[in-house]
Amino acid sequence: MKTFSIAKSRRLRDTPYTSRIEKQGVTAYTIYNHMLLPAAFGTLEDSYHHLKEHVQVWDVAAERQVEISGKDSAKLVQLMTCRDLSKSKDGRCYYCPIIDDNGGLINDPVVLRLNKNKWWVSLADSDVILFAKGLAIGNKFDVKIVEPDVDIMAVQGPKSFNLMEKVFGDKIVNLKFFGFDYFEFGGDKHLIARSGWSKQGGYEIYVEHNDSGLKLYDHLFETGKDFYIKPGCPNLIERIESGLLSYGNDMDNGDNPYECGFDKYINIDSDVDFLGKEKLKQIKSDGIKKKLMGVKFDTDKISLTSSLDLTDQNNKIIGELRSACYSPHFKKVIGIAMMKKDYWNMDQDVKAKINGQNCTGKVCDLPFI
Repeated sequence: MKTFSIAKSRRLRDTPYTSRIEKQGVTAYTIYNHMLLPAAFGTLEDSYHHLKEHVQVWDVAAERQVEISGKDSAKLVQLMTCRDLSKSKDGRCYYCPIIDDNGGLINDPVVLRLNKNKWWVSLADSDVILFAKGLAIGNKFDVKIVEPDVDIMAVQGPKSFNLMEKVFGDKIVNLKFFGFDYFEFGGDKHLIARSGWSKQGGYEIYVEHNDSGLKLYDHLFETGKDFYIKPGCPNLIERIESGLLSYGNDMDNGDNPYECGFDKYINIDSDVDFLGKEKLKQIKSDGIKKKLMGVKFDTDKISLTSSLDLTDQNNKIIGELRSACYSPHFKKVIGIAMMKKDYWNMDQDVKAKINGQNCTGKVCDLPFI
């Protein structure tokens, strides 16, 4: 597949770590929240194996924040998500599908409660800040909404815990999953959460001081030599095997949270008020007509840049493949597909044209591993 360079501009922002990762050999970028997001360091499979065995530092500054503060901030954050946040606590992260009035997904961010009057919405790839401002204006909420100068670096992989303990002390390894606290480095305090877009374990460092952030970035690599540290980025193979969904790839505004398997984050029976609540009640009552599932194909290569129709043995379209890769673990192509009702059952036979060849596969559950 032919590749093209990305023309950088003020509209497509680089990150505070761009100078570092380009020296370290980044080989591809994608665009995420109008910002450069590293997409490859060498081969996808080599990075996959390294991530599962060692530790990587990721430039994920493109994971932008929407900061919502003020006396009505909790009302606004709750209005945007179908997850009940009435019992949320300071120092905790919450995975929160954001939906519109029809129940369509706007984003699936992680929401951080800094305190009851200050929240960070840590975004997937869509313009939630404009959505939040529109809701605040329409409801006359007393809030301030800004994109703070926060640039995340992630430390991911099984050896991330050893590295972070060496840098920040044993307190950091006691952080519970989706908990966060403040840790000092170089005279600055950084909010660090036990989170990240891999199932290998790790942390996300919310850097608010760019100079200190670069020093920390360099220090992690110097300290991490004993742990075979490398630069990395979200890995397509690892995230599909782990069933980590990608907004804009596996789901978008045409899908609702029930179709995406987010049932445990939908609280239509609680007293909280959120946009699209009545619509979600109707959807649950009527039943969904499509559902995200896994698929496995008996082939060893795929390059997917758009949706691919899935058919049955009679060539009837029964779903669409939205993300896919070759899995070294299963030694076949696996993918995430939106399957129509009556065809999302386990072991349902599917067909697709991959690399110009007719391939057969089967539907399976998510996650794969």
